[in-house]
This record gives sequence, C-alpha cells and structure tokens, in this order.
Amino acid sequence: MPLQLTGAPSDPDLLRLPWDLPLERWPEHHLVSLPRGISRHVVRFVRLSGRVYAVKEISEHFAKREYRLLWDLHRLDTPAVEPVAVVTGRTGADGEPLDSALITQHLQFSLPYRAVMSGTIRPDTLNRFLDALAVLLVRLHLTGFYWGDCSLSNILFRRDAGSFAAYLVDAETGELHPMISEGQRLHDIDVAHTNIYGEMLDLEAGGLLHPSLDPEEVADSICGRYHRLWGELTSEEIIDEVDWHMIDKRIRRLNRLGFDVAEMMVRRKAGTGRLIVRPKVVDAGHHQRRLLRLTGLDVEENQARRLLNDLDSFRVSYGLRHEDEAIVAHRWLAEVFQPTIEAVPQEMRRKLEPAQLFHEVLDHRWFMSQEAGNDVGLPTAVQSYVKNVLVFKPDEKALISEVL
Repeated sequence: MPLQLTGAPSDPDLLRLPWDLPLERWPEHHLVSLPRGISRHVVRFVRLSGRVYAVKEISEHFAKREYRLLWDLHRLDTPAVEPVAVVTGRTGADGEPLDSALITQHLQFSLPYRAVMSGTIRPDTLNRFLDALAVLLVRLHLTGFYWGDCSLSNILFRRDAGSFAAYLVDAETGELHPMISEGQRLHDIDVAHTNIYGEMLDLEAGGLLHPSLDPEEVADSICGRYHRLWGELTSEEIIDEVDWHMIDKRIRRLNRLGFDVAEMMVRRKAGTGRLIVRPKVVDAGHHQRRLLRLTGLDVEENQARRLLNDLDSFRVSYGLRHEDEAIVAHRWLAEVFQPTIEAVPQEMRRKLEPAQLFHEVLDHRWFMSQEAGNDVGLPTAVQSYVKNVLVFKPDEKALISEVL
C-alpha cells in the first residue's frame, strides 16, 4: 500500500516528513522540544510553516478511529485537540511496514499537568486542576462521550484567568453515543479515580506533591467535584407553583457556572401544587459566546467572564447604561482592550495569550490601586506589570521550545 495522508491538512510539508523512519528515529531538525505527558505510544512534535503538530505512532485501525472521534468532538465544540490527518501505508527503508500516525494540531499555550507541576504543587493549584478536570468530564458526558481512560496524563491544561481549562488529548479508548448510559458515566469516574490516585502517588514519590496533600483524598475529591457539578446541571428541582422565580434563579446559577440552558422541562407533580423542573439541554460556554458575539474575541470561559466584567464596568463608568450593548463593546475593544495589549512590547506578547495577559494586567492594577489607595489606571498598571511581572514569566507559546 502506498503512503497515504487522509484528512484536512493545511500544510503540504506534512507529506515531506520522514515517514519511512519510526518516530523515535526522526532527525532533531524536524522536531520541536515541548513538554509532553506520559503516553503508551511514541509522540513527537514537529514545527512546519509556523505551526506545531503532534504526531502519534499507532496502528491504522486505532489511528483512523481516534481521528474520527476527535473530529466528531471538534464538530460538537467539545474541548479536545483538533485532528489534522492520518498517515497510513508507511514502510521503512528495508521494506518492512511501520505503524500509522495520527496528526493533531498542538494546542497553543497548553501544557501537560507534569510541566505545570514542575515545582512542589500547592493545594490551591491542585484544586483548580481538579475543577477543570471535573468540568471537562461533565462536558464530555453531556455530549454523550464515554472516555474509558480519563487521567491527568490524557489532558492538556491552559490558563483561564485565575483557573485552568482542560482539553482531552487522547481519545483512543473513547466512544461517542447519542446519550451516555449511567453505567458508562460511573465507570468513567471510577477509572478517573484510579488513574489520578496513581498519578498523585507518582508525584508524591518524586517530591512534587505538597506534604499536606494525601493522594487518596485527592482522587476522592475529583469524584465529589464531578458529582456536585453533574447534579447541579442535570438534577430535578421541585418548586411550588407560586415560586416561578426559582426557575430564573436556577438558570442564573447555571449561567454563573458557565452553562447555558437551551431548554427546561417543567411538569406538574401528581396530586400536589408543585412543579418538577429539570434542565433538558445544557450547553457550556455561556460567557464565551456572549463575548464572541459582542467583540469577536474567542477566549476561555473564565477569561470571557473577566473581560465581560471589565466591559460592564466600562459601560457604567462612561455613563453608557442605555447605549446599545454592541456599540459599547466596540468602544471597549478599541479604547481599552486593544491599547492595553499594544502597550506590551511586541517580543513579550508571546509569553501569554492576549486574554490571559489582559486578565493579569487587571489583577496587577487592582493590587497597585489597593497599595496606593486610589485607582492607578491601566497605562500605569501595564508599564508596571511588564517591568515587574511579565519580564520574569516563562514563554508559554507553543512555538517556543523552553520547557517549564
């Protein structure tokens, strides 16, 4: 079978890679050094035309299956790496067949959990990781995706304001269904518990786990976080017929968690004057969608929440409460957000993505203002942030090969 590349590759140079060599023997000049998680397969990162791709060596059957799954998840707007292509028909110089390869787009500004935990992990950092994992698992299950191998090693993390956003990397064992069964859902949680317990023991053995943290308690906590969030999003709520405002409160509570309620199911409880209310369809990314609609900025959920808060403050400060929201957003983008990003030296903007950069400048402004006893303003905050904070930060952009 001749060499075949199937998918939607945007770079013809992918065909020119040394596919006649096993990945572990690829020449260094083709590779870029990036932090990578633990994998049962050989994985290499390559940089072509300014983009970074992850290449995983795997059998043809599983390469094609995982490509289709990742594409379906991408189509459903689920947090997962973007598939690019599958390479089949590989043969070595000696004529012996080689495993196929799955190519995915590397997620910029993302890191495996071990790279972020390169120092002794603090309890609050771990809490944010576990929250991000719980949100990812819930989103996958709401989509009907059964993972089968949930672990921190199969996830990439991106900074999201003061939290993290988690993305699925390995879908090799996954299955996509119209609706996930209760048994599949609970099995996923059991697997997550076992894998995370093992990963925490590994961190503890390497001296990377904070002494106050117990590996088993950490693994238990992910289950508790998941079940609380799942219950908030899907459980039934019984209210008196006169308490219709409780439905509005439920929707607002879900919005604060970053989820939109596309439909509510309301039915009368037999023999009583009460109603049973249940969110029928729940979509993640409430703040993301609002910010994207208003400004065109496509960012993580917590970053969107922070930017929207600043936009709302801008609206109040300039007496624009009664102005059209889209017009206010355009002014905020032109007068606040863009000037803030442009005030950062060009060579330093690659350290963080723009939304995260803006969020950290806002934080820095708040601390400076608290110390000064008055608002120091954005221009002053940007200058101080660049000089005293950003200059010391490692570069998180995928094109930079520094390992944190």
